[in-house]
Amino acid sequence: MNQRHKVDGQPAFVLHAYPYSETSLIVDVFSRDFGRVALLARGARRPRSVLRGVLLAFQPLEIGWTGRGEVQTLMKAEWRGGQPLLAGKSLFCGYYLNELLIHLLPREDAHARLFSAYSATLRRFADGAQEADLRCFERALLQELGYGLTLDTDADGLAVESGAHYGYEIERGPVRLPGPGESALSVSGRTLIDLAREDFSDPRSLAEAKQLMRALIGHYTGGRRLASRRIFRELQEL
Repeated sequence: MNQRHKVDGQPAFVLHAYPYSETSLIVDVFSRDFGRVALLARGARRPRSVLRGVLLAFQPLEIGWTGRGEVQTLMKAEWRGGQPLLAGKSLFCGYYLNELLIHLLPREDAHARLFSAYSATLRRFADGAQEADLRCFERALLQELGYGLTLDTDADGLAVESGAHYGYEIERGPVRLPGPGESALSVSGRTLIDLAREDFSDPRSLAEAKQLMRALIGHYTGGRRLASRRIFRELQEL
């Protein structure tokens, strides 16, 4: 039997919330020391609930909960401040980060460094989301989950060369190619080196890093189509 426990003063962000009964919510939160946790927010949908204007995505919270089992009970939630509301492209990029965490991060699996990376990325989003921010977070997420990319050496253990071309094999890493475009997932050595350094000043490196990370994310999510990516693409077409 799961032991009942109480948590208080825990930094967290809301990833997703959905109705439960006429007045309550089930809230999926990403906490610093406990990872993803599902919490029942009793009465949060009532017009005068103190939680109604607090349980917002992308806002830093301090929360407390109690209980046992898969869904525990939210006891308090307070806004910590310091994070402007996201809008436009930044808002959709924020939802993309949340989808990644929901689909890839197991429940109750703490990742304090990933929590810090998520919080820092949201702060940068407040000034306008950049492709480089997404690539850096994707890399941090895969690293934390044990799917770290091999970027400095190829599959034979040789140092990656800037002017060479590689096919990236997910279970092996970079495999050197005779020339560009001779693999379904072909990247330049420069891109691998830039990704390792998180330097995306070269437009080609940024474009190839996006292609590589999309393939990796697709592999580890089992080919799942992410709603945030689809909606953003449809809005761009409109």
